[in-house]
Amino acid sequence: MLQKVNQLNQTVSVQQLRLEHEHSSIGAKGGTGFGTLLQNAMEDSQKVRFSKHAAARVEQRGIEVTDNLLNDLNQAVGKAREKGAKDVVVIGQQGAFIVNIPNNIVVTTMTSQEMKQNIFTNIDSAVLL
Repeated sequence: MLQKVNQLNQTVSVQQLRLEHEHSSIGAKGGTGFGTLLQNAMEDSQKVRFSKHAAARVEQRGIEVTDNLLNDLNQAVGKAREKGAKDVVVIGQQGAFIVNIPNNIVVTTMTSQEMKQNIFTNIDSAVLL
């Protein structure tokens, strides 16, 4: 689970894209083009990532980060972005996720049980899953 969360933290630099392009085009017919690699990197940059703090909280609290959860978070963040939100709490069955919208980063998370005992501050929006 933590490995999956850590994969979401990775960013791709232009140098990495060039290296991948050079590697894929050496001796390979129909290798992945630079444009395709760039497009994939752009799409990945629009997906929600977890900060180190949030990744640690996910692990500590036993929150299962599934593909469905990630899809739900990405959709919630997209809707919040359309409405002009900057910092949002996304609340679902798995718990609450505080997300910084401009950076697409989950800042922290908590289980539904912990939500009952906390106050959410420094957010401007909430999205219910």
